[in-house]
Amino acid sequence: MTIRYGLIGSGMMGQEHIRNLNLLEGCEVTAVSDPDEGMRQLSMQTSGGTAQAFGDYKEMIGSGLVDALLIAAPNDTHHKILLDVLDAPLPILVEKPLCTTSAHCSEVLAKAEGRAAPVWVAMEYRYMPPVQRMLKELRDGIVGTPRMMAIREHRFPFLEKVGDWNRFNVRTGGTLVEKCCHFWDLMRLTLQSDPVRVYASAGVDVNHLDEAYNGQTPDILDNAYVTVEFANGARGMLDLCMFAEGSYWQETIAVTGEKARVEAKVPGPARFTADKKERHSEIEISHRDSKEVVCEEVDVDEKVLAAGDHHGSTFFQHERFRDLVRAGSGTPEVSLEDGLWSVRVGEAAEESARTGQAITL
Repeated sequence: MTIRYGLIGSGMMGQEHIRNLNLLEGCEVTAVSDPDEGMRQLSMQTSGGTAQAFGDYKEMIGSGLVDALLIAAPNDTHHKILLDVLDAPLPILVEKPLCTTSAHCSEVLAKAEGRAAPVWVAMEYRYMPPVQRMLKELRDGIVGTPRMMAIREHRFPFLEKVGDWNRFNVRTGGTLVEKCCHFWDLMRLTLQSDPVRVYASAGVDVNHLDEAYNGQTPDILDNAYVTVEFANGARGMLDLCMFAEGSYWQETIAVTGEKARVEAKVPGPARFTADKKERHSEIEISHRDSKEVVCEEVDVDEKVLAAGDHHGSTFFQHERFRDLVRAGSGTPEVSLEDGLWSVRVGEAAEESARTGQAITL
């Protein structure tokens, strides 16, 4: 069974999705809708010339060419698109963030209630191979009860996108929603509890200050420290810097319990490194009693690494989504409720950064 995918939005992330679907058995991109003619043409090339292009996603859905939808349009368009397409009986994979506000997310949840076809929120960081290995170690009980989770992301600035829509909070939801919804989702999944309190200190200090759009300077945060308290007593912390190009590890994700500490180490994309070579990720386990430290490389196929900027995770997420669609029933691994929670925490972090106050959820 070959699943025919229709993309709504085909910018930078849309192109990554097409490249990964090209690698995956049983998947074919047959249609792409985008208001930008240049991106429509590029998508047809990326798909190998097989995809049909549409300027309107409603026309694409009515074409009979697609079995599943993938929404990769700018963040602020997700709300309207989802309300339009949820009536179609098609499986949906929607890029993060689900919407730019929790209120809009809640409207989508209400609209989707009782829907037979699944809606899966794309949270690529869950599917990075070192993160999957970390989650397995936690399920196996190696750390005991996870008490603390620390995530550091030191990376390159936001990239140029069509119309540079990602330069302003009003379109992205803010950096702590747009970028960091991944991390709030990962914390909630790992610590198996809902967040109850958020405190953030953040700034706009380096990036995009020399840019202007219609006389306005970008207002997205480029660095932050955020702490999150959870209902079960666990704590999470994010250290974000978006002017740290060249860091050997782009992300380090550490979880500590009474028995051990597990850390996943993820390199950035090869195209942003000095030698342009892909690096392997690592998993490190530090045992509290024995003081033994085990460090192992986590191998990922070179073709999969080359297909995107997310260390293979886009491919592995699509593999799981494909299997769900093929099964014809089942529950998405990343639900609309998960998508709502990740936006709620990011929203609270943005508010905390503005006001200097801790925000209770």
